Amino acid sequence: MPQPHEQDLFESSTMSFGEHLEELRSCLIKALLWVVVGTCVGLFFGEYVVNLIKLPLQDSLGEYYIENALLKFEEFSKSQQERNQPVHYDESQIASLVEDGYIFEVITIYPPAVLGNLQAQYPDTFPPPATSGESPRQPSGEAADGQAKPKLTGVDLVPLFTWRRVEDDPRVAIKSLASQEAFMIWLKAGVVAGIILTSPMIFYHMWSFIAAGLYPHEKRYVNIFLPFSVVLFLTGAAFCFFVVLPYVLNFLFSYNRSLGIDPDPRINEWLSFALFLPVGFGLSFQLPLVMLFLHRVGIFSVEVYLQKWRIAVLVIAVISMVLTPADPMSMMMMAGPLIGLYFLGIAICRWMPSAKGPLDA
Repeated sequence: MPQPHEQDLFESSTMSFGEHLEELRSCLIKALLWVVVGTCVGLFFGEYVVNLIKLPLQDSLGEYYIENALLKFEEFSKSQQERNQPVHYDESQIASLVEDGYIFEVITIYPPAVLGNLQAQYPDTFPPPATSGESPRQPSGEAADGQAKPKLTGVDLVPLFTWRRVEDDPRVAIKSLASQEAFMIWLKAGVVAGIILTSPMIFYHMWSFIAAGLYPHEKRYVNIFLPFSVVLFLTGAAFCFFVVLPYVLNFLFSYNRSLGIDPDPRINEWLSFALFLPVGFGLSFQLPLVMLFLHRVGIFSVEVYLQKWRIAVLVIAVISMVLTPADPMSMMMMAGPLIGLYFLGIAICRWMPSAKGPLDA
């Protein structure tokens, strides 16, 4: 039978404001110590972490330059057809090489000059032709009178395809500008790796601080929610890194292509984007767990969640705008899942209703 509300049955379990501050300080110090320990471990894997972080950017840069090359090949084919010049590649051959991981550039050369340089540098491999009495081919529009250098025209230049592996293309390589930048990148990667490695203990101390101010019947929720909290954090971080980042990069690079500006990203700028955005996603994915916790302790009800869903969507949009870079794609990629998680939280609250209110335990 519920006890009268004026009788404080939980007086022994409540904490004063000062005790809350002391508990917060203790939990923060313990969590920070775990971050330090995790960072020391993460530094041993710093090189692997940096290489892993570079993959989405390098893949997106490779796709960008491959698509650019294919577009330029179409333009090149049209221009050759208009000039009645042969094209020694067709689209199927180009596509086959691209699928095998190759990228190309089209350059133009003047064959007599290239042949002359080869004959001068490697006379055994490229011997000069036997004298036949015929004068060598001269560039269009000029005679070989020996008095003046002939004039070159576009007709005398021959297109040449140069191929290389995508990963060997210098345009795909990630660059740094300062001598100390590589060291700072390795250090940041170690810190983030340490946070991820020790995230279970960090969340444990966070929930311990929350549990310190709860009533006895509420504290048992901490042991239930802690593993789910860690799983949601890691799921959000992985979703951001493996799903969101490639779409965001392709979206941003599409503006480079439309404006004719080739990207040349720096590793330090990319690192801040690729390291801290997954952390923001991981924290935001705690939403259904927070909703369930607030429901179980009697602060909010399912009816309130349903009535205020429009406000919740607005708050999610604002949070997504703050936690993501200044582009609409990353904002929508965060806001969309969070809106879905909000309604998933409502469904979980209905599926796991609170057996007791805070005053009926």
